[in-house]
Amino acid sequence: MKKAKKVFVDLSATILHHGHIRLLKKAKKFGKVFVGLSLDKEVKKYKGYVPELSYNQRKEIISSIKYVDKVIPTKWKITNKFLLIHNFNMIIRGSDHKKDKFKIKTIIFPRTKGVSSKIIRKKASKIVKKVY
Repeated sequence: MKKAKKVFVDLSATILHHGHIRLLKKAKKFGKVFVGLSLDKEVKKYKGYVPELSYNQRKEIISSIKYVDKVIPTKWKITNKFLLIHNFNMIIRGSDHKKDKFKIKTIIFPRTKGVSSKIIRKKASKIVKKVY
């Protein structure tokens, strides 16, 4: 029997949306999905804000998605060393990360048009301003 491939998908998922779900669904077609979830301090360092939901809250949500087999903590920048230590067979990402190069098979899917955590955050901010 052929062993399932270990597929790595890295996310910060500060605000989970359907683009994330679509990427995870595509990844599941290739094997067992391991989500590398950015730690809070990494989000703060690279995006400049503290996530709306803590790492543990985001992990609980991501872990409950049927396409995800395991969630592991990660730094923002994924390295070849990290991928090799964990014996991943491939990495799957959205097209916003297409410049990064890895020694394992890499599959890049186009981003879902019209949605991102940043867009949702802006919309929410406008609603809050109108209410208050």
